[in-house]
Amino acid sequence: MENQGQDGTKNKGKFIAFEGIDGSGKSTQVQLLAERLKENHIDCYATMEPTHAPIGAFLREILMGKRKADPRVTAALFAADRLDHLLNEEDGIAAKVAAGATVITDRYYFSSYAYHSGDMPMEWVIGLNEQSREVLRPTVTVFIDINADTAMERILKNRDHQELFEKKSKLAEVRMNYFEAFDKLKDTEEIIIVDGNGSPKEIAEEIWEAVKIYWME
Repeated sequence: MENQGQDGTKNKGKFIAFEGIDGSGKSTQVQLLAERLKENHIDCYATMEPTHAPIGAFLREILMGKRKADPRVTAALFAADRLDHLLNEEDGIAAKVAAGATVITDRYYFSSYAYHSGDMPMEWVIGLNEQSREVLRPTVTVFIDINADTAMERILKNRDHQELFEKKSKLAEVRMNYFEAFDKLKDTEEIIIVDGNGSPKEIAEEIWEAVKIYWME
């Protein structure tokens, strides 16, 4: 396979965003897709949000309950961390995509729409992240769908602490917010919804069958 854009230009990079509520298995699927792409000789870079840059590190402290912040501040910090993720001179992902690499991110702006619109109007959150949409819109967003009960079972089984949003009622709300955001932006965003209840291998195969076309056009 070759890195080739929808306009037929070779070496045009792709940008794949993975989304889902906590416990959906996004991180595993990001790594599995990155491995699959590398096996197919596609230049690939996997990343995540919040980042490990200074703003992202501050956000992780908020999520872990080590710091307090107004929800509007938290939403704004996520938007700032995202812009830095895109544009920082050291390893900004917008430049990587422009240079022809495929970038896969564990969370992007749909996470903000879903998680923060419980505290603020969704249109406000969308507007807050408009600069990121203008800089780099995903080639495709892959949403791994599980319900809140399954998510909490996985979180309690696999982690020794719970983060700010990791409560059953909150995750159920966030899942509904994702679908509201997908409906609002269905005319401008490419979205694939995958059942997250199978084995990691089964889910990875379904994702691969859905996304491989982007490198074959």
